[in-house]
Amino acid sequence: MSTTTPENLLINIKVKDRDGQSHDIEARPGDSLMEALRDYHWGVAAVCGGMCSCATCHVFIAEEWRSAFPQRDVDEEDLVDMLEFEAPNSRLSCQLRLADRHDGLELELAPEE
Repeated sequence: MSTTTPENLLINIKVKDRDGQSHDIEARPGDSLMEALRDYHWGVAAVCGGMCSCATCHVFIAEEWRSAFPQRDVDEEDLVDMLEFEAPNSRLSCQLRLADRHDGLELELAPEE
C-alpha cells in the first residue's frame, strides 16, 4: 500500500505567462506561490523577495480559485490598488501560501508594470 507523505506530495499549477503560453508547474505545500513562480525565465521577478513591498509578483487568480485563498490584507490591498493592471482577481503571489487544496490552481501572470 502506497502512502503520500509531505516530502513527495506536489501541487499542480497551470500558469499562463505574459506571452499567452500555458505552463504546468509543480510546487510544494507550504511554499508561497511566488516561490513556485520566480525560478522560471517567464516567471515573476519577485524583486523584494516576498516582503509585500514591490508588487513584481502580481498575478491574476482564475475566478474559480479566488475563494481558495484568504482575502487580501491591508498591505497587499494598498499595493494592488496602486497597480495599473489591478483587477478584482489581482493578488501578490508572495502573499499566497500553497496547500494541498490548491492542486489544480490556475492563474495568469499580470503584465509588467
